[in-house]
Amino acid sequence: MEVKMKNLFEYLKEMYDIIIIGAGPAGISASLYAKRANMNVLVIYKGTSNLENATKIENYYGFPDGITGQDLYNSGIMQAKNLGVDFRVSEVTSIEYQQDGFNVKTPENEYNAKSVIISTGNKKLKPNIKGINEFEGKGISYCAICDGFFYRNKKVAVIGSGEFAFSEAKMLSNVVKDITILTNGEQIKSVRNNFKINTKKIKKIVGSEKVEKIVFEDLTEIDIDGIFIALGEAGANDFAKTLGIITENDNIKVNENMETNVPGVFACGNITGGLLQVSKAVYEGSKAGLSAVKYVKEIKK
Repeated sequence: MEVKMKNLFEYLKEMYDIIIIGAGPAGISASLYAKRANMNVLVIYKGTSNLENATKIENYYGFPDGITGQDLYNSGIMQAKNLGVDFRVSEVTSIEYQQDGFNVKTPENEYNAKSVIISTGNKKLKPNIKGINEFEGKGISYCAICDGFFYRNKKVAVIGSGEFAFSEAKMLSNVVKDITILTNGEQIKSVRNNFKINTKKIKKIVGSEKVEKIVFEDLTEIDIDGIFIALGEAGANDFAKTLGIITENDNIKVNENMETNVPGVFACGNITGGLLQVSKAVYEGSKAGLSAVKYVKEIKK
């Protein structure tokens, strides 16, 4: 009984009203407005924000002598923590529907929420490999859940070396006949899930009408039916594809309230396009936070 009660406590502890993915100015702004509305809020983030790379910001309100991007970034996170917002430093590998909201997965845990705000910025990483552009849509894909079905019982590869690559490979393993993770020269610490790993540097991708072979720098090659790109972390566009969110020119399409076409999912910041400035991100974050609060209150009634 004690173990069951502990498991139940752990489960309940991981349930939130709103989960925000990304800790840049848009995500933090959303968290502040949501928390002040008495919501149970979690921010999950990993890696660097574009804001951290700004040497000095002199066009943002309230800093007469300017401020470094790193200082502004850290101050925002500290402000949210002081207000009581929960944080997890981890990589979100997927967002999935569930009966009463959404399930957000990281390598270490799963979290449940009634609403999700995507504020990861617009990161679509593409390897500098000859043939990538030529064969996009002709054997090269960026979404396992979207295109995996077309490669059932075939031989595919996933290019990547992080948690996102392993997550995509795991999803594909239920469909394809043979799968190999290609790290393109990157070394990984361990082999997980019994996936085949090839760490050779890739020279080029070749084929006629579609992908047929991968050639490595040592001139060895493998026959392949399809290639899935999964570099770095899963980004906003990856989440959009799996959830069926409408995008336009690689940006998530939202209305004036930062709502996507999927009820309960909101987006803000660089991923919505337009002016790529802190002021715009903060404004959209506040709108997204308030809209998510309204949505959660309505479904709680």
